[in-house]
Amino acid sequence: MAKAFASAGDMADKKISFTEVGEGLWAFTAEGDPNSGVIIGDDSVMIVEAQATPRLANLVIEKVREVTDKPITHLALTHYHAVRVLGASAYDAREIIMSDTAQSMVAERGQEDWDSEFDRFPRLFQGHESIPGLTWPTTTFSDRMSVYLGNRRVDLMKVGRAHTAGDIVIHVPDQNVMFTGDIVEYHSACYCGDGHYTDWPQTLENIRAYDLDAIAPGRGDALVGRDKVNAALDNTADFVASTYDAVKRVAVKGGSLQEAMANVRAVCDPKFGDYAIYEHCLPFNVARAYDEARGIDTPRIWTAERDKEMWAALQG
Repeated sequence: MAKAFASAGDMADKKISFTEVGEGLWAFTAEGDPNSGVIIGDDSVMIVEAQATPRLANLVIEKVREVTDKPITHLALTHYHAVRVLGASAYDAREIIMSDTAQSMVAERGQEDWDSEFDRFPRLFQGHESIPGLTWPTTTFSDRMSVYLGNRRVDLMKVGRAHTAGDIVIHVPDQNVMFTGDIVEYHSACYCGDGHYTDWPQTLENIRAYDLDAIAPGRGDALVGRDKVNAALDNTADFVASTYDAVKRVAVKGGSLQEAMANVRAVCDPKFGDYAIYEHCLPFNVARAYDEARGIDTPRIWTAERDKEMWAALQG
């Protein structure tokens, strides 16, 4: 029996958790689905990550309304991927913030990413008819910026390339808590199909330098306490390095993509095979690592057609 493409066979609802990671700071998680963050200020609220559709965004809003009635005025998006940004219209935020690099990636590959992710994650895109179009920021920045929610300062910054070239993190200094997007995952595979393997480890070290008290990762449970934070940073680094090194050993010798996949399975399946979306991410991760090992710095654009061609090639 042929394997289902990506997450096409995963149609089961996920259990939602809403965890306080600091005073007025919350992580919305759902068993390995994309997380969102909530930052409550003196007079307003910032949401981190919009979710894939307005339908899913409304689940976040329901949780927010359990803890505050303050207006949602800001939406921070850590990168451009469709599953993170296309629910933005539900929040009616006055300010939508991305890095300038992420905005350029929306322009370059946003529609292609939407089309490909629609096929990869059919469950997440239920209710897609309500998406009004691509999500564009109202505000961008080059390196870092701060937003004040009353007296609460929120710092948005680039700390290095990792999951994409346009990644940002959101740091709340009064609680020393960071929302990392998909730079950091917990018991979930890293999606590296648009990533930068050789930069990613240093980016994780740049995050570690904050000596954080808590992290809300891109996927997986909230990480409260420095031991959990550092363990997640170590584990994410191990996932990225193990995948890339296994592919590189094959690619530099002129081996095939299928041979690279087999080597990654030998190395990574025993360590990470039970992680959320592991099987989903694996072929995209191998394909990107194979390109990077051969000197292709900018990830090639994934389209629905390229997805299927790659999947067919790896299935033999």
